[in-house]
Amino acid sequence: MSQPSNPLKPPLTNISLSSRFTPKTPLKLPLTTCPSKPLKAGTPSFKTLSSNSQNPPKKPSKAITITSLLRAIPEWADRVQERGMQKKRSLYNHEKWAEHRSSFRHIRHLLSSLSSRVVLSLVPPVIAFTSVAVVIASYNSAVEMHFLPGFFPVLRTSSLPYQLTAPALALLLVFRTEASYSRFEDGKTAWTKVISGTNDFARQVISGVDGSSNSALKSELLRYIMAFPIALKCHVTYGSNIGQDLQNLLEAGDLAIVLKSRHRPRCIIEFISQCLQLLNVDESKRNLLESKISCFHEGIGVCEQLMGIPIPLSYTRLTSRFLVLWHLTLPIILWDDCHWIVVPSTFISAASLFCIEEVGVLIEEPFPMLALDELCNVVQNNIWEAIATEKEIQARLVAKRKSHSCEHSTNGWPSPKQKE
Repeated sequence: MSQPSNPLKPPLTNISLSSRFTPKTPLKLPLTTCPSKPLKAGTPSFKTLSSNSQNPPKKPSKAITITSLLRAIPEWADRVQERGMQKKRSLYNHEKWAEHRSSFRHIRHLLSSLSSRVVLSLVPPVIAFTSVAVVIASYNSAVEMHFLPGFFPVLRTSSLPYQLTAPALALLLVFRTEASYSRFEDGKTAWTKVISGTNDFARQVISGVDGSSNSALKSELLRYIMAFPIALKCHVTYGSNIGQDLQNLLEAGDLAIVLKSRHRPRCIIEFISQCLQLLNVDESKRNLLESKISCFHEGIGVCEQLMGIPIPLSYTRLTSRFLVLWHLTLPIILWDDCHWIVVPSTFISAASLFCIEEVGVLIEEPFPMLALDELCNVVQNNIWEAIATEKEIQARLVAKRKSHSCEHSTNGWPSPKQKE
């Protein structure tokens, strides 16, 4: 006989580990508020805080205000300096050279000090060290006038350490500035080669490529050659707009490819190389034109090296630390000899020495100091002028050759027609 099955106990074969129960209607519970009971004295109360809380805990605003005040002047000086770095330089002409060597240049430079980015960038360190000099002078005066207890010492020391280390600081600043100027010279030399190579390349294309069978390619090739210095300029200077600079020089499709490229100057070189391969010229002439691209690669290499590798950072940090420690202890060194004169003395010393160091830092990055925009414009104007005068000059020379063929040559020999 089979035993009756227990209706409350399901069979073992139907055991499932997952629930397939799906409610047909969502369960809605009425929201009810329970009256809160008054807490007894001494009972801790708990308050939940969430990210969506309307009243987040307030942070102390005093520290934020002090930090913002301390950073306000340096950030302002940095903004002024960066605006000055993005300012476009201009090439000198005869009028500017006359103004540059004028006898009134000293007065003009003095009156324009407040608008100089070098001077304005010195405001934070000069104010800081002058303030330190004021604090030290006030403290020493208070001690000497017995405004403070007698166990407070006067901050003074011998000037012999400064006399021994002054030549080291001078040599450090000279070497730092000399190294920066050497980088500036390298950048100027590299761009001189790029500009001269661009002019030479364009001249070879204008005179060596036949315009009758390569009319469209020759025009596009010259545009690519003119575009390379602009692309390199935008590659090495901050804040340049290559799309705006090339929109009147390249077609929209070519410009889109250049803008999409990671390395815009090499993309322009690729356009030039492909265009040279499509020209209908002799192989020897094509090889000669392709050899002109080497100056472009060399210019890219030098410019990227100057941009990516600064003066050794240990050298720059050493100069900065030396200057800071020098001016922090300068009021203590000069107190016995100068007393309150240490304040203007510290101001003058900080303004002069930090100015030398600031100039070295500025010219360490040479490209914002060069008139690259005007150099690119000069190259374009020269190439456009050569294109415009090509046919006129050629026609003039052909006419001269025909006229000379009808006359005796200058050395006395008769012309070919007279020999016949």
